[in-house]
Amino acid sequence: MMNELSTIQRIVVWILPVIFAITVHEVAHGWVAKKKGDNTAFMLGRLTLNPIKHIDLIGTILIPGLLIITGTGIIFGWAKPVPVDTRRFKNPKKDMALVALAGPVSNLLMAAGWALVARIGIMMEAEMVSLPLIYSGIAGISINLVLALINMIPIPPLDGSRIVTGILPNKWAWRYNQLERFGFIFLVILLSTNSLSYILGEPMRIGQQLFFSLAGL
Repeated sequence: MMNELSTIQRIVVWILPVIFAITVHEVAHGWVAKKKGDNTAFMLGRLTLNPIKHIDLIGTILIPGLLIITGTGIIFGWAKPVPVDTRRFKNPKKDMALVALAGPVSNLLMAAGWALVARIGIMMEAEMVSLPLIYSGIAGISINLVLALINMIPIPPLDGSRIVTGILPNKWAWRYNQLERFGFIFLVILLSTNSLSYILGEPMRIGQQLFFSLAGL
């Protein structure tokens, strides 16, 4: 459906869903951290939906922009990570796992929200209003599903690795987190070999089926 759009139209349709998906993901981390006793992100003004506070030039603008323009199929990105001081947590491992989980959960909630946006668009008769809502809804579902799924991959420093760390015994958790220095290399290999699309393919299909059904698409 997105293939029908021009490059400019694709950028217009994707820009808000991408910015909100990335921004809310980081705010969710900071919000749960605050609930667990760490005010670091709050004190630095990072618990805000103002995207300027979270924008990373490469991860929020350049990478998503290139993927949208080239129409590669998978759109993703990242923001500046919110700072978290685990020393302020009562139970550092468990609380950090909950902080990490908050990001992907926020993306799934946003996917549901964008599904409702698309459904509203379907119910409207005026195409000038309905089509932008439908396209934005599809983009919102897609970007949020991708971010949720990618971040649940247990490769340090992705959110999934923090959750795994919270489960492992301390000795194993320490060794496992040593892999973080190679995390970016692992991701590049997954992307360059198209393995990421293979890994996310079926979960993405199931997720889209669920949320597109909710949207009435």
